[in-house]
Amino acid sequence: MSHPHHTTGLCAPGRKLYASALRCGRISHEATATAPCLLDLDLLRPEPGDTDWLVPTPPTQALAGLVEPLERELSEYRLFVTALADTVEQVTSPGPEDPATAAFTVWTGKERIDAALVRALEDCTEEFLAIQPAGGRTNWNPTTMRATTHRVRQMSERGVIQRTLYNHTYRHHPAILAYLNELSDTGPEVRTLEETSERLLILDQQVAFVPAQPDRAVALEIRHPGLVWFLRAIFERFWELGVPWKRRIPEHDTPEGITGVQLKIARLLVEGHLDEAIARRLGMNVRTCRAHIARLGAALGSDSRTQLGYLLARSGLIDDG
Repeated sequence: MSHPHHTTGLCAPGRKLYASALRCGRISHEATATAPCLLDLDLLRPEPGDTDWLVPTPPTQALAGLVEPLERELSEYRLFVTALADTVEQVTSPGPEDPATAAFTVWTGKERIDAALVRALEDCTEEFLAIQPAGGRTNWNPTTMRATTHRVRQMSERGVIQRTLYNHTYRHHPAILAYLNELSDTGPEVRTLEETSERLLILDQQVAFVPAQPDRAVALEIRHPGLVWFLRAIFERFWELGVPWKRRIPEHDTPEGITGVQLKIARLLVEGHLDEAIARRLGMNVRTCRAHIARLGAALGSDSRTQLGYLLARSGLIDDG
């Protein structure tokens, strides 16, 4: 009865017949009919001058013959894996002749992010657009402040047009006021919004930087033309809504004494946002946000957060939000 044979291995009957041939010195040709692998693997050879008998190949010679095709196959696999790795590296990594053409690059860690951004800023020659939500520049140390102002001045001297969007809350931060006062002679355009997007930097309409996770410890450098164009369109929309730095923020106080900022907080509360998320979106610390919420509660006569949400929903204050 026939049975399958592996091209590089002995079947069970073949092993028994080969062992028998080694013990006896030979085996009949007829006895090997059930184990053609013995001949395929050159473990048995015709006895000289006798076609009815086969003699075994010495074990050491047989082993070499069995291992050789395996080594050849492994060598082919190694060559294949090496070629595949080279291909993947060529596809995913920019070559030495075009070091900055990758459509997307992920930078991890503040130092690496800052280094990549500084390189891009040094290459910027036409336009620098930035959305800077609160939380980053308000705690600058003097060294960082000097380095940043120096970089901005250099860009201004190269003729780079610079436009930056901040949260309204930046108007009250001493560090930001000092920074903009220091750069007042360089002509950067600044506007503010009650609520901005996450951080966004666009250089020369060619490269953009965006955070890739909430703590901004990972950033994405984008050089895909279509996506950079899309992000720039988003910036322009925010810019149209922004209030120029030297213009007063429009007042939207209600008869109850609720300010425009508090109305925005009210809308976000009713939408179900937590205090931390509201503070982040409006560019203020959580303590300030909770102080505004307390004033909302006092203005509406609320004794609890649950009651405040109910009163806000019924008040009509946020119907147009």
